[in-house]
Amino acid sequence: MIYDMRTYTCLPGTVPLQMKLWMEHGMAVQKKHLGEPVMYGAPEVGELNTYVHVWAYDSHADRETRRAAMQADPEWGAFLKASREAGYITAQRNQVLVAAPFMSR
Repeated sequence: MIYDMRTYTCLPGTVPLQMKLWMEHGMAVQKKHLGEPVMYGAPEVGELNTYVHVWAYDSHADRETRRAAMQADPEWGAFLKASREAGYITAQRNQVLVAAPFMSR
């Protein structure tokens, strides 16, 4: 099992606006291709003006296949365009984590 953890930094005060944009235009298509996120949230303490989402995959190949299908979906392209036009996101950090042997999911 691997986990794709993505951290986005937004302009101050715009994390709720970006999450709303995702809920209205990106959530359905992303879940269609990637399944339910393991986690989707924003820090209460620490690095503010950020949000994190984590997705689980069976393998790197599974991740590549599912993400390629999502990238090819016109609905996802429309969400990315709306997100760019909104301009809330200022930085993105991605990490692919390998699950410890004792993890069940």
